[in-house]
Amino acid sequence: MFGDGKRKKTEAVIVLRDSGEVLAALERALDGASPEDRPGLERALRTARGAAETADDTRVRARWTLGRLEAVGFTGPLDSVRAVKALREAEPSLSLATAVALTKEAHAAL
Repeated sequence: MFGDGKRKKTEAVIVLRDSGEVLAALERALDGASPEDRPGLERALRTARGAAETADDTRVRARWTLGRLEAVGFTGPLDSVRAVKALREAEPSLSLATAVALTKEAHAAL
């Protein structure tokens, strides 16, 4: 989370993806793979390519939000005050506005 340094903060979740590096590593591994390892690596590469193609920023943020809520044991509805509270407990640096936006976005995405 990053603010703009002013009194009124503008915060955003920055999505970082390393899918390009993962795909490249799998392709390198496949190049030198033994015949018995090839089927598993080919399957892993297909899976990784599919995940990379369908991962937009909204879904990545939604999965991150769900992961943080699961980490603190939250199991209720995502569009609730309790979800916002649990997310802020999991990530104390989140502002109230950001936590509300993330839980709403996760609810809508899933």
